[in-house]
Amino acid sequence: MSLQTIIDFLEPVSIAQLSNDEGFRDTQLGRHIAVYDEVFPDIDHADLVLVGCGEMRGAGIQYTHTDAPDAIRNEYYKLFHWHTDVNVADIGNVKCGATLQDSYAALRMVVNELIALNKKVVILGGSHDLTMAQYAAYGPLNKIIDTVCVDARMDLDMESVLPADNFLVDLFTGTPNHLRHYTHIGFQSYFLHPQMLETIDKLRFDCYRVGKVKEHIEEMEPSIRNSELFSFDIAAIQHSHAPANYLSPNGFNGEEACTLMQYAGMSHICNSIGIYGYVTSQDVQQLTAKQISHMLWYLMDGISKGKKEAMLTERTEFNEFTMAFAEVETVFLQSKRTGRWWMQLHDGQYVACSYLDYLTAGNNDIPERWLRAAERS
Repeated sequence: MSLQTIIDFLEPVSIAQLSNDEGFRDTQLGRHIAVYDEVFPDIDHADLVLVGCGEMRGAGIQYTHTDAPDAIRNEYYKLFHWHTDVNVADIGNVKCGATLQDSYAALRMVVNELIALNKKVVILGGSHDLTMAQYAAYGPLNKIIDTVCVDARMDLDMESVLPADNFLVDLFTGTPNHLRHYTHIGFQSYFLHPQMLETIDKLRFDCYRVGKVKEHIEEMEPSIRNSELFSFDIAAIQHSHAPANYLSPNGFNGEEACTLMQYAGMSHICNSIGIYGYVTSQDVQQLTAKQISHMLWYLMDGISKGKKEAMLTERTEFNEFTMAFAEVETVFLQSKRTGRWWMQLHDGQYVACSYLDYLTAGNNDIPERWLRAAERS
């Protein structure tokens, strides 16, 4: 597989159509993104690669054309260009396959090739079951990964025939399996059977209710920082902030959604990000497309901030705290540049953590994040 091969799975973007033939101003993102319009762009120096996949058959919506990714682009390209240190490439849309499985395969191969080139990839979906193609892209790399999913529901509905309602079953139980840990952010309790939450807990996965996240959203940053795959269903955003979300009036507001996306940008580990569930026919005055475009802008902001972070080996760039809790001696590191925290596990490895974890350890209690990470290592 190579870039020349994946071009066969892609359709170019029409810049003229996005700019209404008027073109973009020098101050807008549309003038600073390397786009697959007529010629496939050089992505060697790209910090972020966009790829659209409007496949919706997994949610029971029969495919007509990939309008969702282009609707997002139409808003995103108009935004002002602030982050001159972040290079973005847009390689167009994945062609819809004859079957849903064909679309999965095409997206899997495109994402696999990009992450093999150490690129951070953003998938503009498409229904949420495309997360499985995103996940499958890591298979050929023989890499065990952490996954974060932001959604109002947990897609484990075995009674539904739609993949978008139950794809997590395959994620958790499918073979070969390369899932080390799963974190669910923003579930709304009334959409979730209590026994389902018990099952997730028995698997030692982490689940955070939307109310708890909104109280301390900064606690989500370490989970996202530790994960390779980040999947965001717009059903997690309040209807008033994303009218195309017909599921619930409750959830994250627009700023909180942008903050979570910024965390994904700051992470050096997180290399595939999917934004799913956007149906243009359900949108109102393109507000959902605008919301997603702002999330992409904050993703760039996170990448820019992440570039300023030091490597953990540069110890002079960190405040180092050695402490003992529950007969365990460990080290906490705090970045002097970004203020972010890491903690050392029993095997000497460092994982992302928060200031609250540091305070918990200071009270001679074992931080739950440390315990869960130690179980997996």
